[in-house]
Amino acid sequence: MYLKSIEVQGFKSFANKITFQFHNGITGIVGPNGSGKSNVADAVRWVLGEQRVKQLRGASMQDVIFSGTENRKPLSYAYVAITLDNADHQLAIDFDEVTVARRIYRSGESEYLINGSPCRLKDVNELFYDTGIGKEGYSIIGQGQIDKILSGKPEERRELFDEAAGIVKFKRRKAAAQTKLENEKQNLVRVSDILSELEKQVGPLERQSEVARIYLRKKEELKTLDVNVFLLENNRLREQLGQAEEKYRLASGELSESNEKYEGIKEEYERIQAELENLEEAIEQARSTVTDTGLMRGRLEGEMNVLKEQINSAKGSETHLTNRRSALEGEIAAKEKDKEDILTEKGETDSRVREIEATAEAERVKLEELQGKIEELNNAIEAGKNTIIGELNQRAAIKSKMGRFDTMMEQVNIRRAELNSRLLRAKSDEAAREESLKKLEAQFEAVTEELGQLAQQEASAQLELGDIRETLTRKDAGLREAQNAYHMEKSRLEALTNLTERYEGYGGSVKKVMEQKDKDSGIIGVVADIIKVEKKYETAIETALGGNIQNIVTDDEETAKRMIRFLKENRLGRATFLPLTSITNPQEFKNQDALSEKGVIGMADELVNIEERYRNVAKAMLGRIVVVDHVDNAVKIAKKFGYGIRMVTLEGELLVPGGAISGGAFKNNSNLLGRRREIDELEKNVKKLLGTIDRANREIDETKARRNKLRMELETLKADIQRKSIEQNTARLNISQARERMEEEVEAEASLKLEEQEIEGKIFEIKNDKESIQQELAASEALERNTQEQIVGFQARLEEQRKQETEAAALVADWELKVEKMRQTQGFKQANVERIEEEIGRSRAELSEILEALEENRLEAERKRQNIAEIEKTIAASFDAQNESEGRLKESISRREELSARQKNFFQTREEMAERITALDKEVYRLNAQKEKLEESLESHINYMWDEYEITLSDAAAIRDEEMTDLPAMKREIASLKEQIKKLGDVNVNAIEDYKNLMERFTFMKNQHDDLVEAEKTLEGIIEELDAAMRKQFTEKFGEINREFDKVFKELFGGGKGTLELMEEEDILEAGIRIIAQPPGKKLQNMMQLSGGEKALTAISLLFAIQNLKPSPFCLLDEIEAALDDSNVGRFAKYLHKLTKNTQFIVITHRRGTMEQVDRLYGITMQEKGVSTLVSVNLIDKDLTD
Repeated sequence: MYLKSIEVQGFKSFANKITFQFHNGITGIVGPNGSGKSNVADAVRWVLGEQRVKQLRGASMQDVIFSGTENRKPLSYAYVAITLDNADHQLAIDFDEVTVARRIYRSGESEYLINGSPCRLKDVNELFYDTGIGKEGYSIIGQGQIDKILSGKPEERRELFDEAAGIVKFKRRKAAAQTKLENEKQNLVRVSDILSELEKQVGPLERQSEVARIYLRKKEELKTLDVNVFLLENNRLREQLGQAEEKYRLASGELSESNEKYEGIKEEYERIQAELENLEEAIEQARSTVTDTGLMRGRLEGEMNVLKEQINSAKGSETHLTNRRSALEGEIAAKEKDKEDILTEKGETDSRVREIEATAEAERVKLEELQGKIEELNNAIEAGKNTIIGELNQRAAIKSKMGRFDTMMEQVNIRRAELNSRLLRAKSDEAAREESLKKLEAQFEAVTEELGQLAQQEASAQLELGDIRETLTRKDAGLREAQNAYHMEKSRLEALTNLTERYEGYGGSVKKVMEQKDKDSGIIGVVADIIKVEKKYETAIETALGGNIQNIVTDDEETAKRMIRFLKENRLGRATFLPLTSITNPQEFKNQDALSEKGVIGMADELVNIEERYRNVAKAMLGRIVVVDHVDNAVKIAKKFGYGIRMVTLEGELLVPGGAISGGAFKNNSNLLGRRREIDELEKNVKKLLGTIDRANREIDETKARRNKLRMELETLKADIQRKSIEQNTARLNISQARERMEEEVEAEASLKLEEQEIEGKIFEIKNDKESIQQELAASEALERNTQEQIVGFQARLEEQRKQETEAAALVADWELKVEKMRQTQGFKQANVERIEEEIGRSRAELSEILEALEENRLEAERKRQNIAEIEKTIAASFDAQNESEGRLKESISRREELSARQKNFFQTREEMAERITALDKEVYRLNAQKEKLEESLESHINYMWDEYEITLSDAAAIRDEEMTDLPAMKREIASLKEQIKKLGDVNVNAIEDYKNLMERFTFMKNQHDDLVEAEKTLEGIIEELDAAMRKQFTEKFGEINREFDKVFKELFGGGKGTLELMEEEDILEAGIRIIAQPPGKKLQNMMQLSGGEKALTAISLLFAIQNLKPSPFCLLDEIEAALDDSNVGRFAKYLHKLTKNTQFIVITHRRGTMEQVDRLYGITMQEKGVSTLVSVNLIDKDLTD
């Protein structure tokens, strides 16, 4: 497998799409500084999944996208793809060629692709496991990483060696397994806590479910009897109801007949009474008519006299209206003449207005011509000013250039002076160097002696640091134990608190009621909430309470009724309530002598702690139960008192009246009463463990502070050693450099003279440029003067034109004023014409009204004459009507006397009918009440069946037992069943379903628990297997790398020794790795004492050793040989060729020795500023391609 190509587009400085084609062997990438060579290495690291921005030399991930130049816009995305030949299928994928690509957009979105298919970063990482390829592997070595390998801490080198040993994959699997194991342990703790609580609930709930089954069976028997009794009673009541309805029907019929007769008599009486009333009204009316006729005649004669007077008045008005008509006709004629005179004057005014408007328009045209000329002059002046401004800007640029040339001249003169100074110094420094060489040799000896002393101090500090590390290990182990205990207790506390808050272990109906506690303030809580008891009495008290522990305490009966209604409406089951207002006189314990018996601890209600307001509740449930120390004493007491006392022992045995004993072992040691106590104890333990953890942390922090202080001292010693080593190396280098400088002085002097000639040439160029610029400056000043003169001429003409404009504007304003005055006169005359027309219209309207009034007066007089004639006829007719009314009056009086005589006989008959109706009405009322009572009884029976069993009459008929006919026997059996049900006490009917659900949950959680235990064992086994395999493989590979490192070190250094050591007293899988190098002819020494070149060559030796043992398919090296001298570069390049048998190399370099050994060269350059481009050279056939 090898790297075939890299495709880059929009990545950093690679704006254009560029493809690098690679072959087996060594490919070199060269170019000047800043051309983008290292961006190739960044691109490969980025496409392999690098997420750390600093490793890519940026501030954010968007910095890898081409950001644009002066001539190019920024790109919206970056894309990199590498293609590998996978013919040997070294990668676990079924393709002969694999392309891995990565794309990022400025919006922050990114994607990975393998052979064009989207994938995850995890898929890319897993593809290259144990191949040496990857962002953390040894296939990409960038700038600075060589130094990091040696100068970094020993533990920081682990990644490189883990990758080389091939255990990275196992380490990641181990980390995943450890994470999963921790999760499984936490789950196991939670499941164990839940199982513990479920086990506490199973026993009580099983007993409750058995009682509930008995209860339901007896309730079913009771239901059958109740239904059959109901059906028998229903038949009896329906027969009685039928008889009552028949009697009611007959009585109602007689009552209706009597009422009809009574109503007939009443109607006859009312008819006669109505006729009498009508006669009375007719008599009164006739009398009124006779009287009114005389009065009417007098009124009509008065009206006739008034009409005659009105006719005379209308004749006078007619004369006045005729005179007014004549006057109006004269006024209208005069106003018509005035209107004609005004219209004549208005015509003359209109012609004058038109003449003045024409003159004013001519003057306005002249004014506009003058304004146009003024506009042209203003534009010409503005253009001239713009020209001057442009020239001023150009002159400013020219002066800036002149300033720049002056600066350049000054800099060139300074450089020339410096050259002369350097030439003089070179001649005078030769003697000083010889003296300096002697001083450097003396300094080298002194530094070597100081280094020996510092090494002894470092060894002592390392020994003390080892002791502190052991102390820390012990304290860390203690802290972990305390933390584990804390987390376990905290988890148990949270689980128990959660169970308490959710009322786990209580019946479903109790839970539902307690959910309403926040909404209904009358709910106080369950019995277990209000009772507190010492731990030693918990078992006894909970056994004594039995199912009563789930009873709900309320403020009053109303709250209890509300909650019962709530349970019924929502079909949530049944619950028992204890209202404080009804539990006021609990029964007292009768056998007080039993309290003095041996083993008796006391009454159960006296052994609990409870608020005084709840004391009656405790007494009602526990006041007749005796607590005894153990069962033997309890049996003796029971025998002595004839098995008539209810007793409970501390271990939970219950002795009830009658001799029954219940007992046995609990599946766990927790209970509903003990939950609160357990929560308090757990809170105390958690607080105590937290204090222990805090103390341990403080002790560890103090130890770490001492360790850190010692490390700082050690680092200071190392820094001093390093500094002295540097001083020693510096002195050595200075000695060799001083000798080299003497040889280089001759060459330096020749180069200084060449540079002096270049400076003279630049001075000549600058002078020529200044002369041409001065000529441009003079031409610009001349153009400015000419333009200024033209502007002055334009401004003079502008002033003259503006004077003419002012005069013309004044003349136009005068003419417009005259036009306005004439228009006002014209408007005034038009208004007069309109006013006269309005007055003529009003006069004509008045004349029309007068003519209408004259006609109306004439018609009104005619009507009044007709009215007088009609009134005279009416007066004559009134005498005839008066005579007729007197005759009708006599007839009506005679009829009234006849009807009054008939009316007297009705009163006696009506009294007799009223008495009969009253008697019948009472009988109907009695029968109706009897019928309603029977119906109510029927309804009551039906409602009872619905409320108790939720069945209708038809449902009851379906379950009728024909053999059940003895009603008294059935009622006795019902009473017996109710007594048996009552003896069962409070029954939780939901216990059957709750027990079933609880067992299902318990079984499920038990299976979960077993699965988690098995999974925990499996994971621990996997981790142990991985640890063993990693230790074995790392030990073998580390030894091989150590031997190969020494071999490569000797070859590259020409001797010496290179060694790798694991840090002592640390786990081999986590231990740091120390690198020790001994170049030929030197003592074994610390890496800090090596020179820069020796460090680089040591790191290269380590990398080459790893490549020898586990070659990566390709290796990209970014200027790792920069610190080497020419001879070491040659060794580096030759060894690189030896490795090409198994590894393809891509080398970014500046060194000639490396370039000479590569097979192909890629040149990176910036032909366009800010944009990297590619030039390739095939050194085998010398074929140059762009």
